Amino acid sequence: MDNPWLSLDYLRRSGDEVWEQLVIHTTLTLEAILIAAAIALPLAVLVRRSPRLSGPILGVTGVLYTVPSFALFALLAPFTGIGRTTVLIGLVAYALLVLVRNTVVGLQGVDPDIVDAARGQGYTRMRMLLTVELPNALPSIIAGLRIATVSTVALVTVGVVVGYGGLGQLMFRGMQSNYRAQIATSSLLCLALALVLDLALVLLGWWLMPWTRATRRRSRRARAAARSAEAAA
Repeated sequence: MDNPWLSLDYLRRSGDEVWEQLVIHTTLTLEAILIAAAIALPLAVLVRRSPRLSGPILGVTGVLYTVPSFALFALLAPFTGIGRTTVLIGLVAYALLVLVRNTVVGLQGVDPDIVDAARGQGYTRMRMLLTVELPNALPSIIAGLRIATVSTVALVTVGVVVGYGGLGQLMFRGMQSNYRAQIATSSLLCLALALVLDLALVLLGWWLMPWTRATRRRSRRARAAARSAEAAA
């Protein structure tokens, strides 16, 4: 019996199930990243304001990140049950380290002269954070979001261990039955989802940081002028 890796017949017969698992996979990823970002930002600000907290905060997030995903989901299951909540908690825990570290690096990389100038103009701590530090830290924050999002797309599949793995459910069943089309379809959809979400974050960064576009344009003009000068010489 023919058992191809790619099969339109499989999509016609199981399209509703594939779509349902893709929606679950996407919403789990987005929810986990949003929750992790909401937790990571205040933690990063705490580290920035009180360096003595850097060790404990980064240490705890680092320990969570090193726990194998299968083990973490299995450990959580007796307390949070089988299903979405357990997977979501695990995904948030894994995303925290990347998001906290990148946000801290971004905040620490803000030019001290800019901070001093804002402080000299009477900026409050909150205004300084919202209008000076966070905008300047955005490149690092967006980079962290991209890494965390792509890794979360992959980790969702491990949720199959507690019966809620999105596209991982299809992969697991395909492996059990050696149904290649099911394995390939779910794997390709995971890859496509990761690429789409990564591109969305790139576009978000492009929209949030218009000054980077101006900098690139000036850089291109400077290189063009340099080449012209070399050619004239």
